[in-house]
Parts: sequence; C-alpha cells; structure tokens
Amino acid sequence: MAADWLGSLVSINCGETLGVYQGEVSSVDQSSQTISLKQPFHNGVKCPVPEVTFSAVDIKELKVLDIVSGRGGVVQKSSDPVSVPHRGHHKTQDRLASPQLQCSKSYGDKHLDVPGQPKGFRRRHNSWSSSSRGANQVTPKKNVVKNGGGGQRQHRDDECFGDNMDDGLDTDFDFEGNLALFDKAAVFSQIAGSDRRGNGARSRGTPQEQQPSSQYRHDKNILETKPVVYRQIAVPQPGAKEYCTDSGLVVPSISYELHKRLLSVAERYGLSLERRLEMTGVCASQMALTLLGGPNRLTPKNVHQRPTVALLCGPHVQGAQGISCARHLANHEVEVILFLPNFVKMLDAVSSEITLYTKTEGKQVSSVKELPDSPVDLIINCLDCHENTFLMDHPWYQAAVDWANQNRAPVLSLDPPVSGQGHAVEAKWTLSLGLPLPLSEGVGRVYLCDIGVPRQVFQEVGIKYHSPFGCKFVVPLHSA
Repeated sequence: MAADWLGSLVSINCGETLGVYQGEVSSVDQSSQTISLKQPFHNGVKCPVPEVTFSAVDIKELKVLDIVSGRGGVVQKSSDPVSVPHRGHHKTQDRLASPQLQCSKSYGDKHLDVPGQPKGFRRRHNSWSSSSRGANQVTPKKNVVKNGGGGQRQHRDDECFGDNMDDGLDTDFDFEGNLALFDKAAVFSQIAGSDRRGNGARSRGTPQEQQPSSQYRHDKNILETKPVVYRQIAVPQPGAKEYCTDSGLVVPSISYELHKRLLSVAERYGLSLERRLEMTGVCASQMALTLLGGPNRLTPKNVHQRPTVALLCGPHVQGAQGISCARHLANHEVEVILFLPNFVKMLDAVSSEITLYTKTEGKQVSSVKELPDSPVDLIINCLDCHENTFLMDHPWYQAAVDWANQNRAPVLSLDPPVSGQGHAVEAKWTLSLGLPLPLSEGVGRVYLCDIGVPRQVFQEVGIKYHSPFGCKFVVPLHSA
C-alpha cells in the first residue's frame, strides 16, 4: 500500500514554524511513521538538499497534487473529489484532509477552494492544460542562473511562456499584396479635392459627402481687416535714418531744428518744460529700473543688495532731465549718486529739479574725486547738450568722461545730441524723446519714449503721426 504513493506529488503543511513543503514522494515508512520527499520546495523555494524526511507528528495537513500508480491511472479515494488542473490532462483526485482550505501552489499552478461553491466545479486552467502537449513538452528556454535560483526561475518561465506561441506565425504576412490593394493616389486626390471645396475644413464622411462649412473656423475673422500699414509716420523732410519697432512700424528720424520746433509748439499749447522734464524722468527711470533687473533685483528680500546708479549731469536742459530721473530712482530705493558741477548761475529748471532732489536720500557731488572708484551698476550720461558744445572743453567735463570710460559700468545716454558732434562716452543704450534724431553708430541700442505730445501738435509742424508706442511708454527701435 505504501509503495503506491511513490512518485506522487504532495504538499505537506507543517504549520507556521516549519512552513509548507512540496515534492515527489520517495519513501514511506509505516513503522516509523515518516515520509520522504525528493527535490523538495520549501514555501515555493527549492531546497538546497536533495531529500527531506517528515515525521507524522510534524505534519498538520497533507495534500495530494498528483498521484502516479503502477498502471499510470488515477487512484480514487472515498473522500469527495475535487477537480485539480494538471500539466498535460485533467485528473480528478482526493483530498486527504476533510476541511476545505486554501490549496498550496505547485509549479506555478494556483487554485482556490471557495466555501459554498459546488464540488467538482470547472475553472479556467493555465497553459499546462492544453491537450495537444505532453506532460514534459515545453518550449526550449535558455538557462539563466542568478543568485542560486536559476532552476526555479527557468521552471516558472517555462510554465508561463511554455505554450507554442509561434503556431500562428508559420505563414508570413503578405505586405506587398495587401499594399497593392490600397490606391494611395486616388485617396489622396479625393482628400485634396475635399479640402479645396471646403476651404481646408475637413469633416467626417466620404469626400463626396463633405460640404463647405457655413461656420467660421477658430482662425478666421468675422470682420474683414484692412491691410496693415507699417509706415504710419511721415515727416516733411525725411532724415538720414529710419527705425522700426518690434511690431514693424517705421519710425523716421527728424532733424534737430524740426524737433526743436515741435517742442516749441507743444509748449505753446501747455506742454511746458516742467511737464516734459517730469515725463522724461519717469520714462528714463522706468527704463533704468528694467535694466537694473526689475522685480528680480528690487524686492523687499533683496534690500542688502540695492543697485547703485551714477548720473553725470550738465548745467542745461539735458542735465535737468537727468536730475528728474535721479529723483525717481531715489524714490524707488536705488542708491543714487548725482554729479553736477558748481556754476554761479543755473537754469531755473535745473535749480527746481535740484531742490526736489535734495529732499530724497540721494547723494550729490560736484567733483569727480567724490565719485566711487568701484564699478557701479549703471551710469546715466546727461553731460552733452544739443547747442552748447563749448562745455566739452571744460575740465570737469573731461574728468567726468574719463571716470565714466574707466568705470566699466554700462552707460545709458539720455537725449544725446545728433550725429556729427561726437560722443565722448560710449553708450550701450540711448533714450530719445518723441521722435528719434539721426544718431551716430556709437550710441548703442536706441529706445524711444513718449513725452505726451498730442497728434495735432505733430500735424501743425507738418508731421503725419500715429503713435508707435502701443501699450508702452518706452519702445526699442531697430535700424531699418
């Protein structure tokens, strides 16, 4: 009787301490009440020893997974049968334990006994239940040995991927034959024709069913727009240079005489010098703050690194514009150093701006020796004048120019004179007022600021004018 169990596959549950063992029965000793398994698996992992012997006192539950009799048939027991999947064909076998518990896992086959479910139920089986394959027929796999568990891993791979997956790939797919059935030229011509009839609006259905859409596309305008006119400013005497904005609008330059006449007419209508100085100071300070880093530099968390700006101003209107810019910069928590030489008599505009500037925390110096030796963040040059060129011969002018050229800081030139007079300080940026003058090449990048001159004032001096500023007060200009 004990010899009938030799070669059978069993699962032995030895409790939580010893775990579950699976393997093939190699010997059964009725006298000593022991059973031995060869090639055993402990909790799903192959044991390092070839054979394990168990005593009856240690066995909590014994489950028969595969019974091999001398006739190669199935051994029936008196207990209730349970359908068990088997590699090669279905076999019905007994359970040695009466309570229905979770069955163990053997070689990748896993099934559950659910309480209340009818006995002898049919369930989906894995690839091992294919009747066309033998018990040991698998697809050849390359042995991979890693960390001592290569045998079990190969066995699991064979069970998962062991089916003959290449059965349906014996016949090659005829790509050329199927491609010949598709007339690409005819289909593409129909698509192109439908796009032309529908003005590019592609709809579902056959090309014959497609009709021109009566609805507007998202990229169509409801109202027809007029063609864009990029030359919206015309001057009576075109200057030597023309500029254009980022949007492509052409901005011609004007002569200094026409620019002077434009400001004179604007002043007659109420745009006084004080208003122009204030507008110029706001625009210049706004541009300077942008060049200094804008919101990335001027934040409450960056108080310990306040930028330093040096303004070099002369005793003229351009100097007064620089003083106005210095006042606005000082109001925005910028370290301002204003250089203005001492003169016995100053212009009223310069004196008024100096009076306002002294109410700020900005610093004022009259000697170049009081200017810092270390590089500052920005230099604003307001030394040059449109009319009084004799100021360039003064010692203070030459000293200020030498300091600016040696300081290695970028220079912003504010309302410089026209070309031909020369520029002692090489600027990186230049800010022009209203309309640009024909500036020389040494002025750097040219910017234009709006000083508030109305359109009818431009028309009175013979200039056809449309504002090129858009939503800004300072716009960059590019050489046309």
